[in-house]
Amino acid sequence: MSVESAKKFLEKMKTDEDFNQKVKGCVDAEERMAFVKEAGFDFTMEEIKEVSENLSDDDLDAVAGGMCLTDWCSRGAIL
Repeated sequence: MSVESAKKFLEKMKTDEDFNQKVKGCVDAEERMAFVKEAGFDFTMEEIKEVSENLSDDDLDAVAGGMCLTDWCSRGAIL
């Protein structure tokens, strides 16, 4: 697991609309995490939070679309 993987995931969410929509189309946190791992990303919630804390609100909105990667949500965990 790595911060680098979390960074790459967030970048893909911002730049790949198809991938972004597939992540958002997952029905729950468990399915989202499984999809993300299957896509080759391996990070913890602490790592994604660390990376997300450095994003502007506009960046978070572009990535998030108001959904959470896991059932636990905070500014740093929204994806």
